[in-house]
Amino acid sequence: MDTHLHHDHIETHLKSSDLLRDVVIGMSDGLTVPFALAAGLSGAVDSSSIIVIAGIAEIAAGSIAMGLGGYLAGKTEQDHYASEVKREYYEVEHLRHKEIEETKEFFANIGLSKEIQEQATQEIAQDKARWVDFMMKYELGLDKPDPKRATKSALNIGLSYIAGGIIPLSPYFFIEGSTDALKYSVVATLICLFIFGYYKSKITGVNALWGAIRVTMIGAVAAAAAFGVAKLFES
Repeated sequence: MDTHLHHDHIETHLKSSDLLRDVVIGMSDGLTVPFALAAGLSGAVDSSSIIVIAGIAEIAAGSIAMGLGGYLAGKTEQDHYASEVKREYYEVEHLRHKEIEETKEFFANIGLSKEIQEQATQEIAQDKARWVDFMMKYELGLDKPDPKRATKSALNIGLSYIAGGIIPLSPYFFIEGSTDALKYSVVATLICLFIFGYYKSKITGVNALWGAIRVTMIGAVAAAAAFGVAKLFES
């Protein structure tokens, strides 16, 4: 009973970690890239409408590109696992003696006696599918990926990118002058970057305050650089 509960806890934790990773990837880029773009354009044009159009186009393209990257990463993980499963089945069928020795070696490494090693190996080897699953997990350290992981990752990253990108762009919807809109965009985005960096660092075990400052500084430097470059070329 305890084992079952512990197993369920681990599965939930892993799923949460996958979601957290996707949100971090999408949100961090979504806050930073459109922010830098809007700041750069604000240094070159006076009309907020132009920045809104360019910003929406960037968010659309960026969310699709980021989502596609997450999808391809998920598919690569699935393809890698399937390839390794195929190889393990081949070895179980054609290199049985080698797999038996590797299984015994695993049990030896965790401190089982030779008698128990032999008994446990023979028990596992009776079921080919179970044996392959055992070798995948304990020899290669691979867990079977969620077949829906690629699609979920694409949606999580893409939507997080959109959510992050709307924040620096939102003042330009309501303020006509790009310079004035930029001031509100800077304040809103830096606050969001600080909050995002704080909670991301806290969840991942990094010093929360330092993590928040670091994420905020990265966004600020990117926006300042874009604005400075635009002003330089304008002059």
